[in-house]
Amino acid sequence: MSAGSRNPQLKLKLDSGAAAPASRWHDGAELAFLGGSLRLVLDTTHKEAVREGAALALPLPPQATPRQIQDRAEAWLRAEAKQRLQQIIEQKSTLAARRAPRLALSFAARGNWVEVQDSETLRCNWRLIEQPSAVIEQAIARAIAALPPEHQGLDLFGAPLVRH
Repeated sequence: MSAGSRNPQLKLKLDSGAAAPASRWHDGAELAFLGGSLRLVLDTTHKEAVREGAALALPLPPQATPRQIQDRAEAWLRAEAKQRLQQIIEQKSTLAARRAPRLALSFAARGNWVEVQDSETLRCNWRLIEQPSAVIEQAIARAIAALPPEHQGLDLFGAPLVRH
């Protein structure tokens, strides 16, 4: 790779900076999600955080603190990341004709988006959910391709058997 061309993954930020919590976490604030954004809406009519189109309704009163808003929004994002990343891991593993590795969410401030932890686990940064779907799929597909090959043997009747 030449000095002028950099890996596009290096351009992606894990954290958008050190904005003051009150300016970043309030009713109407924007939250990065799948390459776009969701608008935060404080709404006590819901018991759980709910995505409604381009909005994320948080079950909080209007006087909620920035920390409460951040905690609820990030909890929803982490749960969404776990679900979507697991789904992509399973899809890409099926395409690669191998057993899907386990997913472990990473909360590291620095590091790669997806790392092969061992031959059975992918460690994905939870903030990967902020990136466009194509970036997420590419990062996971590369990690799956980097996994060691699975061992094969023969079952009782001589048919190939994949050992897990």
